[in-house]
Amino acid sequence: MSNTENQIIYEKKPFPTKVASIGGILTALGLLLGVIAYFVEPLRASYNLIIAFMFLSSIGFGSLFIIALEYLAGAVWSTPFRRIAEIFALVLFAAFILAIPGFFNLQRIFHWSNPEVLAKDAIIKAKSPYLNTNFFIIRTVVIFLIGMLFYKLLTGNSSKQDKSGDQALTKKNLRISAIFMPVFAISITMLAIDWMMSLEPHWFSTIFGVYYFAGSFLAALAVLTFAVIKLNENGYLVKGITKDHYYSLGALMFGFTNFWAYIAFSQFLLIWYANLPEETFWFITRSEGSWKFVSLGIILVRFIIPYILLITQPSKMDAKRLKLAALWILGSHFYDLYWLIMPTYSKSGCLIGWMEFAFPILAIGIVILVFGLAARKKNLVAVGDPKLKRGIDFRL
Repeated sequence: MSNTENQIIYEKKPFPTKVASIGGILTALGLLLGVIAYFVEPLRASYNLIIAFMFLSSIGFGSLFIIALEYLAGAVWSTPFRRIAEIFALVLFAAFILAIPGFFNLQRIFHWSNPEVLAKDAIIKAKSPYLNTNFFIIRTVVIFLIGMLFYKLLTGNSSKQDKSGDQALTKKNLRISAIFMPVFAISITMLAIDWMMSLEPHWFSTIFGVYYFAGSFLAALAVLTFAVIKLNENGYLVKGITKDHYYSLGALMFGFTNFWAYIAFSQFLLIWYANLPEETFWFITRSEGSWKFVSLGIILVRFIIPYILLITQPSKMDAKRLKLAALWILGSHFYDLYWLIMPTYSKSGCLIGWMEFAFPILAIGIVILVFGLAARKKNLVAVGDPKLKRGIDFRL
């Protein structure tokens, strides 16, 4: 790759096959353990699968949001590595595959899907126009089909631009992104309500969708940050990516760590202040037995530690610190999803066993495998984007 005054030439460096191999091994191991888990404790395995499914959905939808956000904001600093987010958005397709086993276990997992419960519970019966098996499956399928459609449109135009350099494709993606944003907001809210909040059908939170969005954006941003730094260190991206670009990634992770904390505290405070039995029981369950230690751990793991890791300006520009913070945020996202989902299965106390590690291994393996396979076929830089030169020259 070389820079001139008016032109950027990018030569794709062969991507190592070992990345896809590592992803394949982890995926196969996680899949094997997951199948065994379904034979040993099918219900517990089902709840762990939901955690993995929501994690992968976070990465897929969150990456798609990052792509659309760049176009809408007219940002240039992220253009040199936007293609990395485009590749991670492919995880959407894998996430949908993980949803399929859940479709066949709805009555086992979701209280509201049992006809005998519906006949006896007036609250659930009142919610049945929305919470019913057929509509649940249709919503999930439609949400992912819409996500896949926008993925195809946005990344398809970006790939075409690599060959044509047509600036009109950027304007086209800007219009597509404007349409995507409200659709994304509705989609990710419904996904959070359907697959997590409805596990406790009597409970509700008006900002639960925002809570999941904050975690999803953080997770997608973290995986993007880690990949960008590793790829840049090994010479797979354009020359010119500096600590100024790293700072923007670090600042976003820091900002959304605070935003997540604000939403989480607001949700707790509103429910605590209102003191309504149909709302408070959700937090009461998570404050009893061993769950209270997990709940206290959320504050430390999800907020305090990443806050400290990223609070200073130098820390937002330090590659090692950013990689550590990114991995920590990804781990804390799993922790958060576990805290949201598993108390429904085990109200008496938290469960930590080999099953709780099997499905994260599967999810991480899928992310690495998808990226490893796609990176071998695609340019890792959007070479035809008219903002690329300005993105490389970006300085704070």
